[in-house]
Formats: sequence, structure tokens, C-alpha cells
Amino acid sequence: MRGSSSQHYDPRAGQTQRGGDGAAQDEAPKLDDLQKDVLSRLKRIEGQVRGIQGMVRQGKECEDILIQVKAVSSALKSTTRQVLRRYVRTCHTRAVNAETEEEAAAQLEKTVKILTDFLDK
Repeated sequence: MRGSSSQHYDPRAGQTQRGGDGAAQDEAPKLDDLQKDVLSRLKRIEGQVRGIQGMVRQGKECEDILIQVKAVSSALKSTTRQVLRRYVRTCHTRAVNAETEEEAAAQLEKTVKILTDFLDK
């Protein structure tokens, strides 16, 4: 960040924005349904991970621990899909609304790179 002006990340816009007076906005952005869903999933995953930690501390059977680890892994993959879905929609909108073909192509290429980085190999 430059100077004394603050910036914040607006997950709805997918970009960093400055407050009107140069200061960080005190109000948290209103969450949409997808954001609420992702936060709910992450809280559930956090609880699952804490449960696994307790299982390890209690010396539970490895098989039981691995079952729970697999459940967390699956939940993270599902959450990742939700976030990627949002990202693709946002990037598609930016590409469609781009002022030039070069900007649109660059935005689409960025989207393809992000998606391919998340594909299981």
C-alpha cells in the first residue's frame, strides 16, 4: 500500500478498494448467500479438525482418525469448488465487460490458469 491511505479486499468485487476518505471502511461488507455458505462450511471443517486433534490426543485408532481426515479433505474440496465457482463467474463478467479484446483475453487466460492450478493431477 502506498502512503497513508488504507485498502480492503472486497470479496464480492474480487478486488482491493479504497475507502471514500482514504481510510479503511469500518463496516464489514454484507455477505451474500455463497459467502455465508463458504463460511459455514469452513466453520464445520474447523470443528472437524479440532475433533481429529482430540482423537490424536486420546490415542484413538488410526483407522478412525483417517476416516475423519478423509471427511475433512472431502469438505475442503467441496468448499474449494464453491469458491472457484464464484471466481469463474467474477472473471467471466470481467472478461465480458472488458474494454478491449486484449483485456478480455488476459482475464480469460488468468481464469484458465487458476482453474488448471486447482485440478487434481
